[in-house]
Amino acid sequence: MSIIEKALNKLKKEDAELNAKFDCNPKENLEETPRPIVDNMSNHIKVVADLNDDKDLIFDIDWKRLSDLGFAAPGSSNTEAIEEYRNIKRPLVNNAFGKGSEGIARANLILVTSSLPGEGKTFTAINLALSIANERDKKVLLIDADVARPSVSKVLGINDSPGLIEYLDGPDISFSDIIVRTSIPGLAVIPAGKLHKYSTELLSSNKMALFVEELSNRYPDRIVIFDSPPLLAATQGEVLARLVGQVILVIEAEQTLQNVVMESVEKLATCDVVLALFNKTKRNMDINYYGYGYGYGQYAH
Repeated sequence: MSIIEKALNKLKKEDAELNAKFDCNPKENLEETPRPIVDNMSNHIKVVADLNDDKDLIFDIDWKRLSDLGFAAPGSSNTEAIEEYRNIKRPLVNNAFGKGSEGIARANLILVTSSLPGEGKTFTAINLALSIANERDKKVLLIDADVARPSVSKVLGINDSPGLIEYLDGPDISFSDIIVRTSIPGLAVIPAGKLHKYSTELLSSNKMALFVEELSNRYPDRIVIFDSPPLLAATQGEVLARLVGQVILVIEAEQTLQNVVMESVEKLATCDVVLALFNKTKRNMDINYYGYGYGYGQYAH
């Protein structure tokens, strides 16, 4: 029995006991109404009722700044990076929605991680999300799951917003409270949230397992990308890898030792799909070679 199935069975049992005790209708508890979000971002955030509810802008990201830092942002002149991520996303999208998806559980959930800090996982996660979201028929939810070092939130400038940790830590924050929309219609972001001393326990909780299961089943038409902590720097990455269908292991070319990479691969042994992506490479390689990528700028980590 998988970790998801165990979590579902346990939560169903707990819900049945709670409903019997208070004589309530469980269906009523499943229906969440949208709650207003505290505006800590100069009126950038509004109430979001549902992930499929495409309304006005929520957060206006400084795309020029991202482009200057080397990201494949809208309007970027970095055509080389844009083309690279077009190649990188193809097998991932095919695994999620094409014939390759057969036999892959939660294939639309993708974890981006690395062995060590500084190899380019956040750079990869953001660029991959931007590349997929720029397709007319694709939507992406980017989740900053590196809760100890929330780099996605930092790079995109999303600060002081409730995020994943608040959602997992208590019942007062709903799913709709933590969604931040961007000026790309197909891209939404969930920030990491506050620092928490029990973040590993929260990420391995039943609520997290049910959260990712809902993302996969309720929104099967979109890609969900998790920016994960490095596998050898924290246990959280290995915990998260068990919940997704695809994993991208970012490797800093000509820097990360082979034994380090193999140790990370061993931690991913139970994952259905693990793809390696070489980042910051200095040598020319065949452009058709999957995993060829660049690391640019200050935030190439």
